[in-house]
Amino acid sequence: MLQKKICLLGAFGVGKTSLVRRFVDTIFSDAYLTTVGVKIDKKLLTVGSEQMALILWDIAGEDDIAAVRVSYLRGAAGYLLVIDGTRPETLDTAVSIQGRVDAEIGSVPFVALLNKADLEEDWTISMERIAQLEAAGWQFRRTSAKTGAAVEETFQELAALLAR
Repeated sequence: MLQKKICLLGAFGVGKTSLVRRFVDTIFSDAYLTTVGVKIDKKLLTVGSEQMALILWDIAGEDDIAAVRVSYLRGAAGYLLVIDGTRPETLDTAVSIQGRVDAEIGSVPFVALLNKADLEEDWTISMERIAQLEAAGWQFRRTSAKTGAAVEETFQELAALLAR
């Protein structure tokens, strides 16, 4: 069985923990719980004909890029970069985190999640900036931990990238 370490990265309050809970336990809670350090979960998936264990590292939100603990990133096969569509500054944080991760552990597969799709009418994020990042090779998915929209599919997609 393959085992792959996946990190969830992004600013505070973007929904990293909620996405993990939706994916692993298929539940959502409105109660906000701040992650301190890192919380590790595991979920088994079938990718093609193989079983894969995703070891999910839900890393505390960072608004100060220097605070991302490099030791948490070591050994990561890929990551999900979570952005809150209602808070444009979280995209700036994500861009900075992505640059830091690339510098620290090299180029590994990642998917950027525009989270809180259930609040899309309240989004203030720049779609022009998203288009620029897509042109630079970023893959974006619109997710909602609350409704579950695109959550399972996104984790499956990243797992498929890692199985190659």
